[in-house]
Amino acid sequence: MAVEEEGLRVFQSVRIKIGEAKNLPTYPGPNKMRDCYCTVNLDQEEVFRTKIVEKSLCPFYGEDFYCEIPRTFRHLSFYIFDRDVFRRDSIIGKVAIQKEDLQKYHNRDTWFQLQHVDADSEVQGKVHLELRLSEVITDTGVVCHKLATRVLECQGLPIVNGQCDPYATVTLAGPSRSEAKKTKVKKKTNNPHFDEVFYFEVTRPSSYNKKSHFDIEDVDEVDKMEIRVDLWNASNLKFGDEFLGELRLPLKFLRQSSSYEAWYFLQPRDNGNKSLKPDDLGSLRLNVVYTEDHVFSSDYYSPLRDILLKSADVEPVSASAAHILGEVCREKQEAAIPLVRLFLHYGRIVPFISAIANAEVKRTQDPNTIFRGNSLTSKCIDETMKLAGMHYLQVTLKPIIDEICQVHKPCEIDPVKLKDGENLENNRENLRQYVDRIFTVITKSGVSCPTVMCDIFFSLRESAAKRFQGDLDVRYTAVSSFIFLRFFAPAILSPNLFQLTPHHPDPQTSRTLTLISKTIQTLGSLSKSKSANFKESYMASFYDYFNEQKYADAVKNFLDLISSSGRRDHKSIEQPILLKEGFMIKRAQGRKRFGMKNFKKRWFRLTNHEFTYQKSKGDHPLCSIPIENILAVERLEEESFKMKNMFQVIQPERRVLYIQANNCVEAKDWIDILTKVSQCNKKRLTVYHPSAYLNGHWLCCKATADNTPGCTPCTGGLPANIQLDIDGDRETERIYSLFNLYMPKLEKMQEACGSKSVYDGPEEEEYSTFIIDDPKETYKTLKLIIEGVGTLEQEHAQYKRDKFKKTKYGSQEHPIGDKSFQTYIRQQSEISAHSI
Repeated sequence: MAVEEEGLRVFQSVRIKIGEAKNLPTYPGPNKMRDCYCTVNLDQEEVFRTKIVEKSLCPFYGEDFYCEIPRTFRHLSFYIFDRDVFRRDSIIGKVAIQKEDLQKYHNRDTWFQLQHVDADSEVQGKVHLELRLSEVITDTGVVCHKLATRVLECQGLPIVNGQCDPYATVTLAGPSRSEAKKTKVKKKTNNPHFDEVFYFEVTRPSSYNKKSHFDIEDVDEVDKMEIRVDLWNASNLKFGDEFLGELRLPLKFLRQSSSYEAWYFLQPRDNGNKSLKPDDLGSLRLNVVYTEDHVFSSDYYSPLRDILLKSADVEPVSASAAHILGEVCREKQEAAIPLVRLFLHYGRIVPFISAIANAEVKRTQDPNTIFRGNSLTSKCIDETMKLAGMHYLQVTLKPIIDEICQVHKPCEIDPVKLKDGENLENNRENLRQYVDRIFTVITKSGVSCPTVMCDIFFSLRESAAKRFQGDLDVRYTAVSSFIFLRFFAPAILSPNLFQLTPHHPDPQTSRTLTLISKTIQTLGSLSKSKSANFKESYMASFYDYFNEQKYADAVKNFLDLISSSGRRDHKSIEQPILLKEGFMIKRAQGRKRFGMKNFKKRWFRLTNHEFTYQKSKGDHPLCSIPIENILAVERLEEESFKMKNMFQVIQPERRVLYIQANNCVEAKDWIDILTKVSQCNKKRLTVYHPSAYLNGHWLCCKATADNTPGCTPCTGGLPANIQLDIDGDRETERIYSLFNLYMPKLEKMQEACGSKSVYDGPEEEEYSTFIIDDPKETYKTLKLIIEGVGTLEQEHAQYKRDKFKKTKYGSQEHPIGDKSFQTYIRQQSEISAHSI
């Protein structure tokens, strides 16, 4: 979901690797160990939680998390919790990275010291204030000065223990006085509208003096005074109300202007307590990649997009824009991700991959090393398989992976690692059964392999067979090096990275999956001497189970099917594919006229056939909505039930299911996937009600009939198929950003083309890193790329200048206290001064 700005869409995303924590403080009990997990939070909203690592003070998580960020935020925070079975889990410490600092740690493994957490440091949200200082002449002719403080509203306050009932206190404080006043409590909202005015007498009445607003002795007094606004959550508990944040403003700034109105970020309270040493709580290793894409309308990208999409037709392909991107990027993966998504979107992925694969095969000297390097071809095929093959993996592997994770059968076959009481033969038999079952489901799944993957495999097979005509096996190894070595084996090894499990498996399960993955990889490789593939003797002897011809035949039949030309489209898969599941809160649909319409926690499950909910995972469904009955899926305005992250599933006869997701990221995921599976429904609605029908009318348009057509157009949602489930403009913007980042390398490559054209002698050392088959063609493409990137760079610079002129510091979008905006103002001022 993009944040709309004038003429521009802004997309934010973050990819996080949570590594490990070390030196956590010991538990104050006899065993000293802790059961810890880590959460990822946008400000204070939890969006991801790792598994629990038991009995450790240096827990290893090894978990990856990716999400599109659907709202503005100030901090990306990580909390380490200690699980307590009997009480609420306790926070050990946190790492909070300000949004403007994320680039400092971009894609680098970094150790962060854990910081202490208390109520005074946990602050988010902003407050809207108006201050007015005025003279009042009393009946007796003397003058005093009054300060009017108007607390208008707050936004984005934290929800504490599931609720937020905020109120504000306003205090005028000076060296010798303190006067406090309080607003009304606003129930069940973290965006309260107060609109209350408080009056304070600032100076003592004095004889009227036109020269100065203040008596001489009062001027110093006023300069030392401040107005303080504190936000509190009214609590019913005996522990007292919870502090939500504060704002301190010195009165001296009102001396320049008698009236002042602005938005401010709330700040933590400084109690003057000396914090503990930073190394008391241990540290956390993280790798964070935060990206922000500023995307213009489509026509801005036409020149660069056209050069990229012609890449498959350029002769030689090494002179194409897409290949050049792979040459200049530090890592091929950087280039592969946006390229694959762009070519998939425009239906050009197969010709592009065929062209670069063919060029790579021609450069390969030994058939045994075919597609073994981390080339642009390999990375692009990996990325295509991940995107196009996700459902294929779910159908093929998920049921058996789930079983392995739940049953915990012992499968250790290394005699050195056997636990007490385990039997080596039993373990070998358990492992053999798992390998056999996984091998069978893979080799019988050829008919389900996505068409785009099959077309790519056909192209690889043809290129390899033509290049190495004397090697009859190369037509198989060219395909197996991807489908087995880079698709099935990694998915078995790390199922969490392929969305087959929500978390990294526990150590025992992880070991079982490692042994299965190694065996499947070897079975699929069709190498001549398979036992020699294993360094470990116990693996070589285990592999003897599978040294029969029937396994090699099954692999060849499978590879033949998925790489044959003109292969028939696979039949629609009859068994339902599980797309998403998890706990959410739903409101009763009111099927009985006088039934309770309360909120209940339920386990929701979405397949490509139906959307259901039940009391707990595995129970019989309480309600089932066929996909064809989903007419729209839209967000629900927060005001309807005073609840955040709500959405609605609209069914025939205007029946609506209201659901609350756990956080903003989950809500977006559910809306996107429900919209995607129901996109082709014939009776989809074009309008909907953004609020609920309560107390006899729609809250949005006030219409009284519950069957009144919607008052707001439905959002476009996501297209139904993968080729269109991608924003082509956003991917082109990402490619532009990469070209812009590596502009010095593009210019170096241009020089290399010149040098190769002029000199036939040995290449200069600094140019030898580039593949340049045709200097003249490559130079022409580079010239077009540099021109296209330059034009887009000018557009971005102009947009920033225009935005800078229109932006007001202290507005709702840029409250006072926003460090990133202060930095931005400083940079823009420097740019403006430089351009003058």
